[in-house]
Amino acid sequence: MWHGEDDTRAFAARLAAHPGIANAFIELHGDLGAGKTTLVRHLLRALGVQGRVKSPTYAVVEPYEIDGHGIWHFDFFRFNDPREWEDAGFRDIFAGPGLKIAEWPEKAAGLLPPADLVVRIDVQPDESRSVTLHAQSAVGQELLQ
Repeated sequence: MWHGEDDTRAFAARLAAHPGIANAFIELHGDLGAGKTTLVRHLLRALGVQGRVKSPTYAVVEPYEIDGHGIWHFDFFRFNDPREWEDAGFRDIFAGPGLKIAEWPEKAAGLLPPADLVVRIDVQPDESRSVTLHAQSAVGQELLQ
């Protein structure tokens, strides 16, 4: 349970400290306003990303690089053309090394590989967040430890 943004920041910092994060694929699920982008922002900051961290809602993906490691933040909310997957080179991004984080992954169902870690954020009546974590690979299991 996250009772405020400090809890989100603390979770992101713990996740960022794990060496396995460098090549993980993380799916984020939750309604609009649940805190998916806020989690990504805190995670990227904890990993050392400087400058503005914005939602890739219109661009679909925002790339970052830290110490030679690629990070891609996807937001598939407006994704509706599977041809865009190939045209934009997403297949190559997911086939290569680096951290991939995807908001609204269900919009790209059938195109995405299985995620290492699935994070579900649900807003509670008191505005706290109920967070469910599900590992789907050895990397995901490591991230949960």
